[in-house]
Amino acid sequence: MIRWIIFIVIYALVDIYAFQALRTLTKNFWLHGLYVLSSVLILGFLMYQLNQAGTSRMMSVSGMYVFGFFLAFFGPKLLIVIFMFAEDIVRVFVGLFSKFGFGDTGFYMPSRRKFVSTIALGLAAIPFASLIYGMIQGKYNYKVLKYALEFDDLPEAFDGYTLTQISDIHSGSFDNAEKVAYAVDLVNQQQSDLILFTGDLVNNVADEMLPWKKMFSTLKATDGVYSVLGNHDYGDYVQWPSETEKNKNLTSLKELQKEMGWKLLLNEHATLERGKSQVKLIGVENWGVGGFKKAGDLDKACEGVLSTDFKILMSHDPSHWKERVKQDDRNFQLTLSGHTHGMQFGIEIPGWIKWSPVKYRYENWAGIYEEFGRYINVNRGFGFLGYPGRVGIWPEITVIKLKKKRKTA
Repeated sequence: MIRWIIFIVIYALVDIYAFQALRTLTKNFWLHGLYVLSSVLILGFLMYQLNQAGTSRMMSVSGMYVFGFFLAFFGPKLLIVIFMFAEDIVRVFVGLFSKFGFGDTGFYMPSRRKFVSTIALGLAAIPFASLIYGMIQGKYNYKVLKYALEFDDLPEAFDGYTLTQISDIHSGSFDNAEKVAYAVDLVNQQQSDLILFTGDLVNNVADEMLPWKKMFSTLKATDGVYSVLGNHDYGDYVQWPSETEKNKNLTSLKELQKEMGWKLLLNEHATLERGKSQVKLIGVENWGVGGFKKAGDLDKACEGVLSTDFKILMSHDPSHWKERVKQDDRNFQLTLSGHTHGMQFGIEIPGWIKWSPVKYRYENWAGIYEEFGRYINVNRGFGFLGYPGRVGIWPEITVIKLKKKRKTA
């Protein structure tokens, strides 16, 4: 109750303070009323959804949208408050300067206040419009990102071998079958030799995937579709009646992937063959730093794998690569991860800037990274979770072509 009171007080103070900018620019009663009404409705819906969360630590789809609108309205208001508060600080110092006999400095200048309000509202409109766009269009703005990676030790027969990676489907968040079907078809259009899914099929429970099972069963590649588990796939974010029910859910999720024609790798490996040449595809269960599940067992997955084998590792959380994989003596040439979603928010301009707040949590958070001659690709995710949209960090289908590095004279 105390936390609710504190939150409501802060919400109200920010709202009232930001309202001053609108009131400075217009005396229109209807606009003022619309501002107040939207603020009350968003607070009410947010409190209702948090009360209805029940046994799940994850939001429902409706809860995500309430949270999304809360961000879209409240975030820009914080920006307005910063401008208005700065102007008030200036006004106080100017007033003190005038009071102590340094002349009439214009303690209150309506024109200055109006100018600051105009700038504040104009800038606040940018994140507001971006967050609304992200919920309407951005979350389904699928991008195909293509890379060619060269390796000295790639078997000659695999020169030109292509794989398509998708990650973080989060089927419990989907709300547009037509858009999802388009993306699944886009994956198949790449005509890769192999399709790899790197975890988080659902948000909470296996049943979330049932409406999408037939659609994702259409994914096809020459060497098949392989998958691993992500942290959300274990049902850890739900309070189950018993451990038996929780285990039953995980079993259902595993069976569901089998029925879709996917080959789920649980701390094990598969062999890809081209003639007499081989590549080892290794899949580990989730392993993440901090409080994330550490079920991944790299040693078990690599039983029977030689250090000289060319290896592709599927591991959901990129922190696994940073902490355990990249310097491993067994030489994992290519690791594929997801998990971060690129926080679904950021700025990316190829060749110039790549930024998201998630970079302060994960060193490897989106795209290709190389260290010690080993590579990791962190897929930005196919779906979305929490905020029901994407701004600047678009849903991703990754296509990687493996190339044999040629010696130069």
